[in-house]
Amino acid sequence: NRSVLFFGHRGSLGFRCLYLDEYRDRLFLGGKDVLYSLLLDGATADAKEIYWPPRPGQTEECFQKGKDPGTDCANYVRVLHPYNRTHLLACGTGAFHPMCTFVYVGHRGLTCLLPPQHTFSLDPASVESGRGRCPHEPSRAFASTIIGGELYAGLTADFLGRDPGVFRSMGTRSALRTEVDQRLLHDPKFVAAHLIPDNDDRDNDKAYFFFTEKVVEADSKEHAIVSRVGRVCVNDAGGQRVLVNKWSTFNKARLVCSVPGPDGIDTYFDELEDVFLLRTKDGKSPEIYALFSTVSHVFRGSAVCVYRMADIREVFNGPFAHRESPHHQWAAYEGRVPYPRPGVCPSKTTNQPRRQYGTTKDFPDEVLHFARAHPLMFQPVLPRHRRPLLVKTDLPQRLRQLVVDRVDAEDGQHDILFLGTDAGSVLKVVVMQKKSSAVTEEVILEELQVFKMPVPITQMEISVKRQTLYVGSSLGVAQVRLHQCESYGTACAECCLARDPYCAWDGTACTHYQPSGKRRQRRQDGRQANPAHQCLDQNLTVDDFESVEEKVLYGAEDNSTFLECVPRSPQASVQWFVQRPPDEQRDEVKTDERILQTEQGLLFRRLHRHDAGTYYCKTLEHGFTQTVAKTALRVIPSQQLAHSFPRGPGDELPPLLCPEHRLLPQAPKSWFKDIMHLVSSPNPRRMEEYCARLWCSSRPQHRKSKLAQAKLVLAGVDVAKKGRTGKAHSDRNRVPRHAPAT
Repeated sequence: NRSVLFFGHRGSLGFRCLYLDEYRDRLFLGGKDVLYSLLLDGATADAKEIYWPPRPGQTEECFQKGKDPGTDCANYVRVLHPYNRTHLLACGTGAFHPMCTFVYVGHRGLTCLLPPQHTFSLDPASVESGRGRCPHEPSRAFASTIIGGELYAGLTADFLGRDPGVFRSMGTRSALRTEVDQRLLHDPKFVAAHLIPDNDDRDNDKAYFFFTEKVVEADSKEHAIVSRVGRVCVNDAGGQRVLVNKWSTFNKARLVCSVPGPDGIDTYFDELEDVFLLRTKDGKSPEIYALFSTVSHVFRGSAVCVYRMADIREVFNGPFAHRESPHHQWAAYEGRVPYPRPGVCPSKTTNQPRRQYGTTKDFPDEVLHFARAHPLMFQPVLPRHRRPLLVKTDLPQRLRQLVVDRVDAEDGQHDILFLGTDAGSVLKVVVMQKKSSAVTEEVILEELQVFKMPVPITQMEISVKRQTLYVGSSLGVAQVRLHQCESYGTACAECCLARDPYCAWDGTACTHYQPSGKRRQRRQDGRQANPAHQCLDQNLTVDDFESVEEKVLYGAEDNSTFLECVPRSPQASVQWFVQRPPDEQRDEVKTDERILQTEQGLLFRRLHRHDAGTYYCKTLEHGFTQTVAKTALRVIPSQQLAHSFPRGPGDELPPLLCPEHRLLPQAPKSWFKDIMHLVSSPNPRRMEEYCARLWCSSRPQHRKSKLAQAKLVLAGVDVAKKGRTGKAHSDRNRVPRHAPAT
């Protein structure tokens, strides 16, 4: 039990966004017509709520325009950003009428006598239009961030979803947006938006947008999906005569995530799902972790690629893409590029003794015309090592969300990936880098089923300070601990084989790894996972890995039987061995159509007498073998069962005499539990008694139905016809009479 769930005060949150505020130790949630403020320690009793429905008349207007009143015509809060020290910016769909407001979250009662009290309030009078700040639809993809009190958002800004763009609003400067031009944005799906400064000069700060869009190749009329990274200068003010109130520094480049093929043909992952920035101390060169999926319906898979900011900046400083017409292929622009270079921010680096550019409005029209005609860079952005960090093609679910934690371990640093799926689960994966090699090894440490229902995970945030993962879906929000080392077992070998960088053996138990702890008793080996070497001084013998409690299981001949064995490590391979008396030799179990090996154990579809014996379930991982289950299987011959439960004339139940119905006790309501209890009972007479009692309880109903039919016949009603029309109704009652039909 490592998670805490919150579904709202009304049982259904309709979750859309969250903001993790570690300064106030609060978690702010946005849902359907509601805002919540929770403590980060998981206590939901102190949850504060703000009810924020659409404005009067908006719900009715939304319904009249053909939208679903249950799923569309509500105020889904989709934007939560810190605006200043005391307020949050909140924006919602407003029943297809986007609206924004400020939420007061400042502390009050800061005196020496009173502890600080958390304030959470909203002024309805301060609500204003959210067009260009929040999408109209509850589920349409978009991205936004706050920079210097201004909101930068990539979204579709109209009711019909036909006006995509990158917008800047709020603040004291004029609002900006991209032109409505498919050369800039063609049916984009925005994924993330972040501020990433270039250097110490704040005039060079840029906002980066990560999105997918459609492209049309010259030799085909079909649309393809590609992933992009775009950027704009924070100090962009638009043009003076050209690109007025439009971005004058917008550029974009392709993000490539592909697996190189043997014949030079790569396998591409083109659908960008999520982006996570692993920040560095200076904040200028974060590592970009991007989650991709395939677009093809034939091949299904996901991949994680890592990009360096140096490579991204190099592409934006490279050649522009150019083609004469839509029927031509793209090529690198070889003509003269005007000065200042399009996409460069006006700063000290662009100023010359005779040319001073204090703002983009001072840029020559030639620069702005070139920027409008050449928004795309020719070179793509390639991932680190020119290949994905992680590739998954064998998963039954699709990966949707990504967060990363860089952990210090005994053998160096490791990146742990938490991958949210569309089935309500989270995969915890570590990628091990081989020493002096670019080859990596991916290890699935855990698969956490966060939500019982298979709902897509829509947002995840990580708190390294609290070692907690916050997971959101349409149902609600879960708080999950990053590690649970005690679940890996009580032995040094089991702790080492887990290969979890969060955990280490401290001499007595598997506990959370502390880099500053005592090193004498600490054991951890994520790369090699060699318990024989790590646990050498633990005085372990072969018997310690073979000693396991023996379980006895009886199975009837010609019936099915299951031997359970679930290894603790997902990476361990399982082998079954059997020892049949009087031999002491253990033979490997041969599987076929009758004997099946599953992930949970060994299944005998039909048990034979010679299957009796002692079965050993062994796990093999990194050359280390351990017995995890020992089961003594006893097979009861079918002849013995026949003799044990004779069915002669003397063993039959006496003729059933049903008493009057009014004297029968009321049948229990938990009929399913009764049936399961009788099935597991070795006495077959109890089953017959139960069936007889059930038959007696139903006889009065049969009598009533016959009397009713007789009355209908006397009245001249066709009973056969009535029976045919009521057939569907009678089929529902094929369950015990005292059990509710479902």
